Amino acid sequence: MTADVVDRHSTVLHAACPSWGREGRERTLERVPTPDHALRTLGFLTIGLFDRDDPRAGHESTLEIIQLGERLGFDSAWVRHRHLQYGISSPVAVLAAASQRTSRIELGTAVIPLGWENPLRLAEDLATVDLLSGGRLNPGVSVGPPMNYDAVKDALYPDTGDAEDFGYRRVERLLDHVAGKPASTYSGVKGVVEEFSERVEPHADGLRGRLWYGGASLRSAQWAGEHDMNFLTSSVVKAEESEDFAEVQLSHVRRFRAHHPNGERARVSQGLVVIPTDGATAGQKSRYRAYVEKRTPRTRSPQGPARMMFARDLLGTSEQIAEQLYAHAAFREIDEVAFALPFSFGHDDYVQILTDIATELGPALGWQPAAGPR
Repeated sequence: MTADVVDRHSTVLHAACPSWGREGRERTLERVPTPDHALRTLGFLTIGLFDRDDPRAGHESTLEIIQLGERLGFDSAWVRHRHLQYGISSPVAVLAAASQRTSRIELGTAVIPLGWENPLRLAEDLATVDLLSGGRLNPGVSVGPPMNYDAVKDALYPDTGDAEDFGYRRVERLLDHVAGKPASTYSGVKGVVEEFSERVEPHADGLRGRLWYGGASLRSAQWAGEHDMNFLTSSVVKAEESEDFAEVQLSHVRRFRAHHPNGERARVSQGLVVIPTDGATAGQKSRYRAYVEKRTPRTRSPQGPARMMFARDLLGTSEQIAEQLYAHAAFREIDEVAFALPFSFGHDDYVQILTDIATELGPALGWQPAAGPR
């Protein structure tokens, strides 16, 4: 983070203190509707873009943003997963690094597409990072064939490309491995010092309960509930029973909880793009408007043969965004969110957006920032 950005935002970093929180919340909540209960958990999601010719800088920027999120009091930071693109291709490795630069904030993936993964190997990596983080990892996964599969399958699965199962069974294998169920028929000692376990090692207690499924359909919402997972609602959904995005997302939340052992207490996190402009410069506001205007047409009707619906980006002051969220049918039934940072913005833009979310939008939604790093 550049020195001028630090200077520009040094005062708002102190806004997470209790005195600001009381006064700021009282001022803001007078101007917006109040839900039945306050937002409990506030997180953010980043794609972690980088330049092809200088990838280290982009990865460092992502780590700095996660560190900033912890200082601002966010409860969680999530990273996307992109293969053969210029976004984070190894979120588990990035979160391993983040775990050593933070001490409190929860770290999640939204989501790891399991079509690219071996569930046993992934279980080992997830457990390792969870232990290194002190039990802060929240892995989110999804199923389906890898994107552009015909173009990549000879490199990814040269011998088994046509036989791979990209359905829910792949998640079930991961769940079993993380839970500590047998992965091998052999355990014991070979030779003098080679000791083998029947389960994936290391084993991370509690990680099974922090696994999330990212779903975009009623079927996936129900499956996640039946398998006792947490549920990440998507900003892209299938228009099955409605062409209103909020109503579709609400139907997913309700279907998930109806089939989850914990019912209404089952954890659901909502993912929407929010771009507060409270602290934005005139130039930033102009670029943000252009970004939203370019993306808005696809939100008006289902897209393609699969009839996919895209969520609207929420742009404006924190007061305006809070009012839109309270009018959102799905938002009214959840108490945790992971707001997505726009794909193509710069580091300074993300600093401004995160700062506004933490110091303006979050308190307007009844949220209270967590204490600083332990």
